[in-house]
Order: sequence, then structure tokens, then C-alpha cells
Amino acid sequence: MFDLTSIVTYVAVIIGLFLIPGPAVLLVITRTLQGGRNVGIATGLGIAAGDLIHTLCAALGLSALLMTSALAFNIVKVAGAGYLIYLGICAFFAASSDITRARLPVVTPTRAFFQAVGAELLNPKTAIFFLAFLPQFVHPESGSLLSQFAVLGLIFSGLSAVYTSLISIMIRHLSRWIKSAAKLRRWEGKFIGTLFVALGLRVAFQQR
Repeated sequence: MFDLTSIVTYVAVIIGLFLIPGPAVLLVITRTLQGGRNVGIATGLGIAAGDLIHTLCAALGLSALLMTSALAFNIVKVAGAGYLIYLGICAFFAASSDITRARLPVVTPTRAFFQAVGAELLNPKTAIFFLAFLPQFVHPESGSLLSQFAVLGLIFSGLSAVYTSLISIMIRHLSRWIKSAAKLRRWEGKFIGTLFVALGLRVAFQQR
């Protein structure tokens, strides 16, 4: 289906893209700081799952609406930004049981996974990226287009899951340090909430 040169080139480009921090990386870091390594890894897996769905949409031509229709783009953009800002506000104003220790809402790996899927699906820039990027490696003469999209999507999502998992593992010591520092703990909710709001604003103001 694919020759070795095409696969190597595809993987090299993906790795290069990963070296440029984006909203997905910020989301993983935020969740890891909030809930620990397992929550961070679950978030990364949710992002990877969202990428797989984007791949399917690109294969079926649905993502074309986001490239040709300003209205469709703006609707998805506003929904995605609003969702992320909502998560940030919830964390920022999390209730606390005493004056010095703000308590964030409990985030389980399962909840973090599905929230990450939603955040990734509601990012129109991701949909446009897959529509523009994946077809460069798809060739009609090489067989089923849907199968080729599926393979490319699985490779991308697999590498993404590994990358974000490594990020979660690498910063686990920072997470423990933040949670053990009494003076910083009171600001934990506001710090994480600010990151989510910043992420939502970044999505809201991105250009087509």
C-alpha cells in the first residue's frame, strides 16, 4: 500500500510537527499537573482518539465543509473555544474547603479522556490540518483510499499517544512538587483554569 520512503517521510514530518508545541500539548500538561500521570496519559489518548475521528472525517470528505464554509468553520471554532473556556472557568472558581487550599474538581482518567476527545473534535484547525496534510500521502493507484487514510491516521494517532504519554511521565515530578507546596496549592485551581482559558482563546482567535 505504501512504500518505505513514503512512510519514513510521513513519520519524519509528524515528529517535526510534534516538536512545535500546540494546544494538544498544553492540554496534556495542564491535565497532568491537575490529576497526575494517569490523567495526563488518558488526556493524550483522548486527543489521539479525536485525531482518528478527524481522519475518518477527512476520508469521507466531511472536513471539506470547514475549508469551504466560513459559517461552518466559525460554528465549530466558537463551540470548541467555548468548551475549553468553560473547563477553565470551572477550575478557576473551584470551591475550597478552607482559605489556603483550593480543591479542584476530581478528574478521573476516564473523564479526562472523553473531555480531551471533545476538545480535539471541536478544534476546526485540526480538521483542516488533516484534510490538507493526509491527502499528500494518499495515492489512488495504491488501493483503497479509505484504507490508506486509516493507516495514516493510525500512525499519526499512535505517535501522538506515545509523545503525549512521554510528556506526562517527564513532568510527574513537577506535578508532585506543585501539589506538595502549601503556598502554591492555593493557586493551583487558578493556574490550571488560566491555562484552559488561554487554550480556548487561542482556538477562538486562530485564522482559517
